[in-house]
Amino acid sequence: MWASALVATLTVQTVSSFASLAVPLLGPPLMARAGLAPESIGLVAAMTSAGICWCLASGGPMLTRYGPVRTLQIGLACIALGLAALSQPLGLLGLLGAVAIGFGTGHNTPAGSQVLVRAAPPRHRTLIFSIKQAGVPFGGALAGLAVAPLVLAQGLSAALWTVISVVLLTIMLVQPFRQRLDEDRDVGRRGWAPALLSPTTVVRSVRVLRAHPSLPLLTALGASFSVLQSCLTAFMATYAITAHGVSLAEAGRIVAVMQGASMLGRIALGWLADRMGRALQHLALQAVASALAVGLLVTDVVQDVWALYASAALIGTTAIGWNGVHIAELARVAPLALVGEITAAASLFGFVGSIFGPLAFTVLVSWSGSYELSFLLMAAQLAAFGVVSAVIPSGGADQRGRRHS
Repeated sequence: MWASALVATLTVQTVSSFASLAVPLLGPPLMARAGLAPESIGLVAAMTSAGICWCLASGGPMLTRYGPVRTLQIGLACIALGLAALSQPLGLLGLLGAVAIGFGTGHNTPAGSQVLVRAAPPRHRTLIFSIKQAGVPFGGALAGLAVAPLVLAQGLSAALWTVISVVLLTIMLVQPFRQRLDEDRDVGRRGWAPALLSPTTVVRSVRVLRAHPSLPLLTALGASFSVLQSCLTAFMATYAITAHGVSLAEAGRIVAVMQGASMLGRIALGWLADRMGRALQHLALQAVASALAVGLLVTDVVQDVWALYASAALIGTTAIGWNGVHIAELARVAPLALVGEITAAASLFGFVGSIFGPLAFTVLVSWSGSYELSFLLMAAQLAAFGVVSAVIPSGGADQRGRRHS
C-alpha cells in the first residue's frame, strides 16, 4: 500500500514541479517578449503562489469529494491549462495562467499527505515523506536540464507545449492507482465548487492550526523557509545571467545542480530526522545553515562558474532541502482526521510567504539595483526565525500518540 502511494504521489509531485519550475527558468525570454525587465518574473512567481494559496485555503472540500488521486489529476489539468495561457504573449491571460498553475500545484501537499500518513510505516514516515517531497527538486533539476535546450531547439512556445504534453500524459499514468488509493473519498459530498470562493472555508482552514501547540511555530518557520526558497527558485537563473554573465543554458544547469542537491538533501535529512528525532530543532539549525549558504553565494568568494555551481549545491541541500522534514512533522503532530487540512493550512502560510518573497525581492532589486543585498535580507529573516525556533519550547506531545496510547 505504501509503495503504491509513494509511486503515485512522487510521480505527480515530480511532473508538477517540472512544469511549474520551467516558468522561472524561462524568465528572461518570457519577460523580453513582454517588453519587461528580467526581475519582473517575480510577478509571475507571485501570481503562481497566489494560486497555490487559493487551492490550500479552499480546496479541502474538493479533496474530500474526489479523493487524493483524482484531486491530483485535476491539479495536473489546471497546470496544463495555465501553461497553455503562458504560451501566449504575457499579459492578463498569462497572469491568469500563472494562477492556474499555482492552483494545480497546490493540491500536491494535502493530497499527498492524506495518502502517505495512512500508508507509511511510522518508523520510516519522515523518510517516505521526504522521498515524496524530493520530487520537487527532482522535477526542478529536470526542468533545468531540459527547458533551455528545448527553447534553443524549438522556440519558446513550442517548448511550453512540450511541457504541457508531459503533464497530460501523467494524468493518464496515475489513473491505475485511483481505485486503490481513493477508497476513502466522500462521493456524496456536495458544495466543493462554492467552497472555492467561500470565506468561511478559508477561516476554518486556518483554525485547524490550533489542534496542537507545536503547529503555530512550525507554520511560522515553514513560511520563513518558503520566503527564501521562492526567491531562490524565481531568481537564481536570472541572477546567474545578470550578475555572472552566464548563458541561459548554463543558468539552467546551475539551477539543475541546486535542485538535484535539494533532492538528495531532502532524502538524507529525512533519514537523519527519523534517526535523531526533535524535528523542530533540526529545522531551526537548518534555517541558520541556509542563511549562511546564501551569504556565501553573494560574497566575492563566488567568482568563477564552478564556485557558482558549488554554492548552488550547498543552497539546494540546506535552503531547499527542508520541506520533507517539515511536512512529516506536521503530519506527526496532527490528529489523524485533520492531517490533510493541517498540512494545507500550514502550507497556505508558506505560500503566502512565496507571494510576498518574490514581490519584495523585485522591489528591493529595483530600488537598490543589487541582487546581493536582496538575497542577504531574505536569508537574514530565515536566520532570525531559526534562532527563535531553537530557543522557544515547542510545547506539547504527539496528540495522536496520546489518543491511542
